[in-house]
Amino acid sequence: MVAGLGEFTLRTGDGFGKPVLDESNGEELMHVQPSVAVVLGNRPVESPGTLYITSRKLIWLSDVDMAKGYAVDFLSISLHAVSRDPEAYSSPCIYTQIEVVEDEDDESDTESTEVLDLSKIREMRLVPSDSSQLDTLFDVFCEGAELNPEPVEEEEGESGHNWVFNADQMDVIGGVEEDAEWSISQSPTSVIGHSNGDEGLAQPMLELQINDQRFEDAEEMVHDSETKNH
Repeated sequence: MVAGLGEFTLRTGDGFGKPVLDESNGEELMHVQPSVAVVLGNRPVESPGTLYITSRKLIWLSDVDMAKGYAVDFLSISLHAVSRDPEAYSSPCIYTQIEVVEDEDDESDTESTEVLDLSKIREMRLVPSDSSQLDTLFDVFCEGAELNPEPVEEEEGESGHNWVFNADQMDVIGGVEEDAEWSISQSPTSVIGHSNGDEGLAQPMLELQINDQRFEDAEEMVHDSETKNH
C-alpha cells in the first residue's frame, strides 16, 4: 500500500528534540543533516529544518515551527537524484518523486494551491545549505532504498520457487524422438533467473527451450540424411 508523504510531529524531549523512531520494529537512525530546506511540489521553499534519514523513512522537522514536520517511507519514494541544474531548480538539491494514491475524482493541483494535501504531493526537493553534502545524502538515500526493497506479492495458490533453467540443466530421458521426456535439475546454484512466483512465465520459457533443442536435433538428422544420399 502506498503511504505517500505525511505529517510527522513526534519528537523527543517534550517536543523539541529528535524524532521518535519505531525502535521496537528495528527502525534505526542512519544520518542527520542540519540546515535543510524543503520544497513540496511547486510550492514556495519552507524555512530550514533538520533532515533525519532512518532505516525506514525520511523525516524532516522544522527548526522554526516545532509542530511542523514531514515524513515519507522509502517504499513510497519511486526516484531520488542529485539535481545541480539551475534550469531545473535554482539551488542544488536532492530531488525525489513520491508515489501517491490516484484519485480520478480529484482534478485539483494541490502542489501549487493554497490548500495543502500531503497525500497528493508527488515531488519533494531537499535543499541543504551546504551543497557539498549532496553526494553524501545521495549515498545514504541509496542505502536506505536497498534496506527497503519493494515486496513481491505471491499469487494465491502458488507455492515454492518457479525457476527458469539453462540448457545444461535440461536432461533428455527418451532420446531425440518427439515423445522424449524432460527432467529439470533442482539445483538453484546455476539458474539464470526466476519468475518471481509467476508460473505462467516460467512454463512458456521452459517449453521454448525444449522446442528449440528438438528443432536443432531435427536439423542434424536432415543434414545427416542429405550427406548419405550424396
